[in-house]
Amino acid sequence: MLILLSPAKTLDFETPSKIKNSTQPEWIEESVEIAGLLKQETPASLRDLMHISESLAELNHARFQDWMAPHPKEGSQQAIFAFQGDVYQGLQAEKMTVKQMDFAQEHLRILSGLYGILRPLDRILPYRLEMGTSLPNSRGKDLYAYWREYVTKSVVEQLEKNQSRFLLNLASNEYFRCVDAKSLPTPVIAPAFKEMKNGKYKMITFFAKKARGTMASWVIRNRVKTRAKLIQFAEDDYCYSEELSTEAVPVFTRG
Repeated sequence: MLILLSPAKTLDFETPSKIKNSTQPEWIEESVEIAGLLKQETPASLRDLMHISESLAELNHARFQDWMAPHPKEGSQQAIFAFQGDVYQGLQAEKMTVKQMDFAQEHLRILSGLYGILRPLDRILPYRLEMGTSLPNSRGKDLYAYWREYVTKSVVEQLEKNQSRFLLNLASNEYFRCVDAKSLPTPVIAPAFKEMKNGKYKMITFFAKKARGTMASWVIRNRVKTRAKLIQFAEDDYCYSEELSTEAVPVFTRG
């Protein structure tokens, strides 16, 4: 299978990774155009464009001014170790063995507003850019228009290379919108994770994000290939709910 994840806003470019191998993002030349557009923005215009605070706008203005391709090793980091949000707390990439990371390199992809799509060991520079940002570019009015063809092409090629039976979508709706699902050669399975609250099962964002990372890690460690195996996921007290599930949306509950 092929797993899709969203990136994270929280970053770590200070902690050295235990795995030294690295690769270059597939669409780095296309990233140059987006970074070039953002270099032209002022801190104030970045604040309005990205809906962020003044201090974050200043930080990201400086980041885009320093952005260069190809990326130097100093100051860059492999994507799977750079991202440190809720999903990546569940993923726990730092605990993966070399063999597990090799498997992840072929079976895990991270969607990105700046890079389009990343393999785990692709080197990136610090940045913040949501896929939903309305940034006019050479291919349209926003980043979806810019990246959809490139990202879909990459996903289709990797699904076929892996002889995948399905695409495991663990990305958010915002990021998965950059994939043309109708062009995929396999079905899409998008698990949902729900908690018991006030007598009902509900999706709670923090827990759902972490569970997506935990499932991705479990799939990598166990080299899961089928839906029948996928629904055996039972980490962190989650349990498959046949009653609440559909073929495309298996639901895992706890509490």
